[in-house]
Amino acid sequence: MRYTGPKVRLSRRAGVPLTRKAVRYFEQRPYPPGEHGRKTNRRNTGDYGLRLMEKQKLRWYYDVSERQLRRYWDLAVRKPGASGAELVTLLESRLASLVLRAGLAPSIYAARQYISHGHIAVDGRKVDIPSYLVKPGQTVSVRERSRRMQPFVAAAEGVHADERTAPYLSVDLPELRFTLTHRPEREQIAVPVDEQLVVEFYSR
Repeated sequence: MRYTGPKVRLSRRAGVPLTRKAVRYFEQRPYPPGEHGRKTNRRNTGDYGLRLMEKQKLRWYYDVSERQLRRYWDLAVRKPGASGAELVTLLESRLASLVLRAGLAPSIYAARQYISHGHIAVDGRKVDIPSYLVKPGQTVSVRERSRRMQPFVAAAEGVHADERTAPYLSVDLPELRFTLTHRPEREQIAVPVDEQLVVEFYSR
């Protein structure tokens, strides 16, 4: 199941801010949540615990369920190259991930909601599946009927945009659209996870 509780708690459990909003909260409380959070020493975590937490961080960052992540892992190991890097590339190629990365949404949770509610189109056709894998050359846009909604007016003004555009995206925020120019490479993807630990978790 996907986690649906307070999102900042996930960042505190993971030890790194997983969303933009979490950055400020994490600076104030950089320890795990709960009554004994201040007393928890992450450095005492065993090998299994470290690998498990890294896998959880990846899952939380992309807002996917355990079953979904396992499915992406099964796809990644069938492809040539490093399985860990391939896993991150697959997750980054999800429609929800790219809607967030392009600056059309303030968080992965909002991106997922916009897609599920039918506000997003791929190559002019509505796609309401957040896990849809976008292919290089495809253009993603906000549907015409949704463009006057306040969240998208804000997005067009660059409110949710990162300081630097991801190198695999060509973004036109005033027009509320972007194109995936090429397949994301691991070194181009800003995700605070050591995927080698995830590989070790699944390979144990």
